[in-house]
Amino acid sequence: MSKNTPSLSRRDILGLGLGTLVLAGCGGGGGPRQSAAPTGAQATAAPTSYTGPAVSLAFWNGFTGGDGPFMKKLVEQFNGEHPNIKITMNVYQWTDYYAKVPAAVSAGQGPDLGMMHVDSVATNAARNVVLPLDDVAKALNLTEADFSPPVWQAGVYKGTRYAIPLDVHPLGMFYNKSVLSKAGLDPDNPPKTGEEYLAALETLKKGGVQGHWATPFPFTGSLQFGSLLHQHGGQLFADDASVSRFHEEPGVAALTWLVELIEKGYSPKNVGQDADLIALQNGKNAFNWNGIWCINTLNGIDGLEWGVAPLPQIGSKPAAWAGSHQFVVFKQRAADQNKLTAAKVFINWISNHSLEWAKAGQVPARKSIRDGAEFQALKEQAAIGAQIDDLYFPPSVAGIGDATAAIDQAINAAILLKKSPKDALTEAAAKADKILEQNRKKYGA
Repeated sequence: MSKNTPSLSRRDILGLGLGTLVLAGCGGGGGPRQSAAPTGAQATAAPTSYTGPAVSLAFWNGFTGGDGPFMKKLVEQFNGEHPNIKITMNVYQWTDYYAKVPAAVSAGQGPDLGMMHVDSVATNAARNVVLPLDDVAKALNLTEADFSPPVWQAGVYKGTRYAIPLDVHPLGMFYNKSVLSKAGLDPDNPPKTGEEYLAALETLKKGGVQGHWATPFPFTGSLQFGSLLHQHGGQLFADDASVSRFHEEPGVAALTWLVELIEKGYSPKNVGQDADLIALQNGKNAFNWNGIWCINTLNGIDGLEWGVAPLPQIGSKPAAWAGSHQFVVFKQRAADQNKLTAAKVFINWISNHSLEWAKAGQVPARKSIRDGAEFQALKEQAAIGAQIDDLYFPPSVAGIGDATAAIDQAINAAILLKKSPKDALTEAAAKADKILEQNRKKYGA
């Protein structure tokens, strides 16, 4: 995940919004469709150490930003400790990655293993690009208790596990301490409830500061909408993605809250892409709901006094958007059990060493790492990580990302004051439902 470039690269990473990272090159119908992997091609149970002949594994990912050097360092350390396993890491822009992987697998030239945003796992499972990993989880003695229920279950498609979680990268509330202090607000006690948040915005407004800039773009407007939707007890789609749910009362309440930030003068109109984060850095606003990757960006700004906390609870329960990088193993024309065994060793090793990965601006998915003193000492990551059990992911359904473009359009229209929240969401739901129906035919019910 790129964290040093604040616009297109992060939008590429986050897809079209709401955490659905099944990009067009991967989630559409134009890519290769493969027959189901034969039983012998699936990974089989193995120990967590490898004593077989020397093997070389191709490991693909999209860590082109500030997180890339952290993964590179981990791979080099792994290679140094495992002389009979050589991991070769190839890095692509995420948009290119999701286009290249299915084609390479179809041609019999795919990588051995890789990282995948959790929202794209189901589509690639449906297309037989990735292998089932239930036996990998069993071989490594991994269970839901080792992670958290939301992120563990997100890697399951049609009752079968296809991914092992490495991290989560949630939305958090970043705040400019200097702006809060100037307005007479406590910079060390940011608002935690909806009432406190609106009171703070009103105080800031009286001091001439528009405290929360509402953006009409998928990043971060759609992510904020999704968080508020779940805080109000709603969800994006039905559990089986048979129909849309985002247009129901909780969704209308969520989008209305964002629109009212503008109507009440807490936000300017027509906020540009990433202008909300830039305004925070420049002292023009106080709060920015953004991703955990902003930690390293803000740490790199001399003289900026800032903090981060879990999202305030605006609705009836806590909730926050999150993405997740998860390990996958790719289908090969001929299974190599030595490589499959070595891949398990690598996955387990990286997971157990994910504290270093946390420094890249991530929350380790593995509970033992999150609960450790060294992770807790990363105060910003730990603050956002406190939301681990309140994160949401879209249903694990093939092609789910295709349906979210309609939601992005609704958010854009409402925040730009072109349509009412209710009308915008109702129209979007009709479009999304058609896409969901098309996906059921494309990928099979």
